[in-house]
Amino acid sequence: MTDALTLRIDRVACTGHGQCAELLPELITLDEWGYPVLHDTAIPANLRAHARRAIRACPRLALHADPTAARSDSSSQAAVTTTSSTR
Repeated sequence: MTDALTLRIDRVACTGHGQCAELLPELITLDEWGYPVLHDTAIPANLRAHARRAIRACPRLALHADPTAARSDSSSQAAVTTTSSTR
């Protein structure tokens, strides 16, 4: 399994300062009101340092990088089956 990082924005906490888009324009742009828009949530290895810098610079702590593990179809199916059988 390969661990990857996924970029996430807490929309409730974000107030549209725009620093994330300035520091990580390869993945983030701003909408017409100044709020960030993610173009890709997967953070490529060559942009991880830039992403960490953007995350640290967010004045509202609204930008996050979550680790995600690559899953096979069988493990995804198992999770769905387990979830649906508990209802």
